[in-house]
Amino acid sequence: MATVVPPKSKRQRLEAQKPRDIDEIPEDAGSVLVQFRASDTGELAGPTISIPANVTVKQMELLVNQLLGNTEDPIPYTFALVSDASKNDSPTLDIDANLYTSVLAPGHKSTEDLLTLVYTPQAVFRVRSVTRCSASIAGHGSPILVAQFSPISSSRMCTGAGDNTARIWDCDTGTPMHTLRGHKNWVLAVAWSPDGKMIATGSMDSTIRLWDPKTGKEIGGPMQSHTKWIAALAWEPLHLVPAGQSPRLVSASNDGTVKVWDTALRRVQYTMSGHSGSVSCVKWGGTGWIYSGSRDKTIKIWDAKDGKCFHTLKAHAHWVNTMALSTDHVLRTGATDHTGPAPSDPAEAKQKAKERYEASARLAGGERLVTGSDDFTMYLWDPVKSTKPVAKLHGHQKLVNCVAFSPDGRYISSASFDNSVKLWDGRTGTFIATLRAHVGAVYQCSWSSDSRLLVSSSKDTTLKVWDVAKRKIKEDLPGHQDEVYAVDWAPDGQMVASGGKDKMTRIWRH
Repeated sequence: MATVVPPKSKRQRLEAQKPRDIDEIPEDAGSVLVQFRASDTGELAGPTISIPANVTVKQMELLVNQLLGNTEDPIPYTFALVSDASKNDSPTLDIDANLYTSVLAPGHKSTEDLLTLVYTPQAVFRVRSVTRCSASIAGHGSPILVAQFSPISSSRMCTGAGDNTARIWDCDTGTPMHTLRGHKNWVLAVAWSPDGKMIATGSMDSTIRLWDPKTGKEIGGPMQSHTKWIAALAWEPLHLVPAGQSPRLVSASNDGTVKVWDTALRRVQYTMSGHSGSVSCVKWGGTGWIYSGSRDKTIKIWDAKDGKCFHTLKAHAHWVNTMALSTDHVLRTGATDHTGPAPSDPAEAKQKAKERYEASARLAGGERLVTGSDDFTMYLWDPVKSTKPVAKLHGHQKLVNCVAFSPDGRYISSASFDNSVKLWDGRTGTFIATLRAHVGAVYQCSWSSDSRLLVSSSKDTTLKVWDVAKRKIKEDLPGHQDEVYAVDWAPDGQMVASGGKDKMTRIWRH
């Protein structure tokens, strides 16, 4: 159901006819003293300098690139004004087009003040928004519950459904490749390994199965140990896998346990029991920590080496539904980035994955965690530094079903049953904007790899693509005949996949 904008009221029409003041930038706006500070390291780029008060973002980009010596290969930046430079966690104000209209005209600062501007590098590539459905593929006999693209390329994608099967699709041609049969109940979780060589599926039949994505054949038999259904799966990050070994897998289950599996020997390495309720989500961090969120209202942090519990994070007043790490994107894609495929040599691939992880963690100010709950709130955590939350993110009117960090770690998006998507600052947890256009509960959201676009799926049968910089809807994508439960944006940015209650897998392109 496409969103129809209601007609304007009589008062709105009369207001629109009134003469308006044009926001002109005066040519003699004067000059202002600024110092540029890096968002990740906090280091100053050169001395304090005097610049025109009407300077544009593009001109500041050129200036910062010159100060950093990047004139041959300039990097695009975004800029934000720090409210109080003496405090590390001081709130920031984004500068949209130019310094005058964003900072000086509204009266946030004057030309007498010393302005501290934080610069953040943007992705050097740009993902184009998806605008059309290029393929609508039938195959599943029940609603599609989960969808995930291969970390290597957008040409392969896997879905799990209520018909007890998972399916691998060729997204280039829009045709089914393999049907992964074996589970005896709904497939609730699908996870590609970071090197793209294995797919793990978890089911309501309490088993986990591993598959070869090239042949569609099962690798060994079912991995059995849990006593209730599998709620979530996560792979060991590529840079933590010892040379010559197969990556391990962690599973979360409704039986209240978290298990780490040796995928080569196909057996449980250890069981981590400590939650008093079913475990709904699990993440394997790049530092070697495993994070699990449960219906007992707590988040536990485990050591992946021996399975011991480090910390228990308590703040939520209801079930923990969802969690995300600021490094999720690089942990998912391993050594594959926008420059091309991962190196064929395992040692080189591991080193590249490690460099990518370290760069991502540094940009986000360390590996951070955000959790969403049935209590309508989210909490932002910095588990390395403290067991107390960095910030409480409240504003949703109903339960939070999905949270996601942008690939650069600057933003957090949250999808809720209150029909809205909200944007938050990824470092401080400060509220940024509410994105409204859906007319039904929002189930999932997924970021483009350049952090400029966001796609959300909803009960209202549509997908919406949002422009993060403008905080507005960019594309409305109707097409599904019923609720859309699953959505994923390919890591290479080429396609978006969605699936839901109408049993159809849809591929969306520019």
